[in-house]
Order: sequence, then C-alpha cells, then structure tokens
Amino acid sequence: MEIPAEEELIGPLLLARSAVDRSAALRDDDEWLKRAWADDRSRVLVIHEGRTLVRRTGDEFAIELLGPAEAPPGPHYLLGVGDGGVAYFAVSAPLPGQGEPQTRVFNPVSPGSVPEDRAVALGLRRAGALLGDRDAGLLVYAVALEAWHATHEFCPRCGSRTKIAGGGATRLCPRDASTHFPRVDPAVIMLVHDDEDRVLLARGPNWPQGRYSILAGFVEPGESLERAVIREVAEEVGVAVTSPRYLGSQPWPFPRSLMLGFFTRAVTTEVRCDPHEIAEARWFTRAELADALASGEVRLPPEVSIARRLIETWFGEKLTGDW
Repeated sequence: MEIPAEEELIGPLLLARSAVDRSAALRDDDEWLKRAWADDRSRVLVIHEGRTLVRRTGDEFAIELLGPAEAPPGPHYLLGVGDGGVAYFAVSAPLPGQGEPQTRVFNPVSPGSVPEDRAVALGLRRAGALLGDRDAGLLVYAVALEAWHATHEFCPRCGSRTKIAGGGATRLCPRDASTHFPRVDPAVIMLVHDDEDRVLLARGPNWPQGRYSILAGFVEPGESLERAVIREVAEEVGVAVTSPRYLGSQPWPFPRSLMLGFFTRAVTTEVRCDPHEIAEARWFTRAELADALASGEVRLPPEVSIARRLIETWFGEKLTGDW
C-alpha cells in the first residue's frame, strides 16, 4: 500500500489539539501570576482524579470554566494564555456540586446521553472527542499536570517534600535546591500491514472478546523510535517488520505517555503471540474488517485514540464500532 503522509490522516488526532499558548515565559513571573490569578477575566478548570465538569448546550460541549474567585481551594497551575490575553488555570480539587455516586458512575456512551444544560463529570477518554480545540487542549494539559503532581510530591534525590513552582510546570526541592520537571514516557504505536494489503489487529490478554487494536509499546532507554517499533512487534506477535514511517503523535496522559504513531510493513506474516502481552492477533483485509465490524465480532478503539486514526487511515474512511 502507499503509506499516507501525516497530513493525510483521516480525522484529527483529537488529543493533540490546542488553541491556547502555554506561555512558558510567564511561568516564573510571580508578579504576573498573582495578577492573572486575581483577574476576573481569568478562567479556571477544576480537575479531580482526571475528571472535569462538561456542559452540553445543543450540539456544543464545553468545559465548565470558573472565575478565580469561584474556584475551590487547591493547588493551581497555569495552563496558558488564550485570545484577548485571557489566562487559563487548572485547580486540583473536588468538583463543585458533584456527589460521589455521579462522579464515579456517570459513563456516557454517546453525545446525546450527556444531559443538556447541566454540568457533568467526565474524564478525558469520554470528553476528548466532544470538546473543541481550546477545551480539549486545556483538559489534556490539566490531566497530565494533576497526575504528575499527585505522584511526585517528594524529591527523588533526598526525599524531602517538594514545592510547586513555575506556575505548576516544575517542583522545587527546598533542601537540595534541585528542580524537577514533569515526566513524559514515549510509546510507539504502529499499524502493521503486509504486501497483501492486510492489517494486523490484536487483543490484549485482559480485554474482552471482540476488542481489538494495533500494537504499541514503550521506548526503552538508549533506543530510537524506529528500533522500538521493530522490537515491539517482534516481541509481541513474532512478526518481522521494516521501514517504519512516522505519521503523527498525541499525548495520552494516563498517566504520562506520548503516543508516536507509525505505519510499518511486515516482511513475515506468521503470528506467534507472547501470551503475557497478546491474547490473539489476526490479519484482516478491508472487506474482512468491514464484515467483522458490521457483525459486532470486532470493536475498535474509541475515536479519541491515535490507534483509531491509524486504522481508519489504512482503511480509507471513517469506521464505526467503538469499544
């Protein structure tokens, strides 16, 4: 098959969108941060365990943004500056007006299942495909920062409790003066195709029957992205591949991954699954995949994932049949 260019991906990489400048030059300006936090025009996203409040008005979805004076107490982080000089922050705190049962149980399966004109707690996997560019970018950043701050309260060098600095972009150790930055774990995710123009889809050992995706794995220390693609495919399904071609990337902050998408061509097609990694893997032609989706035999990753975009790009059109 002819491998598409990055700009030919079918549909946007939904978690790679953004419309707010992260404004790194302002993070260490304490006076500006104080003024921005006191400015009634500033907007605050409340984040709690990866969820925020989302409101539907007609066919439009938006994050419930508050003014600084309305925001609940909690550590806050600068997300950036948008149109008109409006500063955006995230506050890590329980979501206003959300009881515990609704926060944990609400699990919409379609946009229409989100009640209109009432804010509900949604995580990024659900909300990412519903939100516009500005709000999707804000939520991805807020989820990533919240997860990092929650798990990096102590200095890895001396064990002292660190302090938030740089508008939430760093943590400082008061004992040894070391500065710590958010960790990002690069992971390759690759669509494997063969000379018969088939795609290889696989199911994880803990996934239910019918749930399929493409292969993925973390980049190891001292390893290039291309070598990681070749190694991971060989380890997981025993297939040799060549000529990895990069198509695009998007953050996947669960808790801190960056997914780097590739197409790669198989030079062997016999599948030998590592049972610790893969329960089963199958080759599909386009017709076979279309039939399996129509019958419900196969379900694909959600629209918000880069895996879905790579599969649809290989297929040549949008597909249905989410997990």
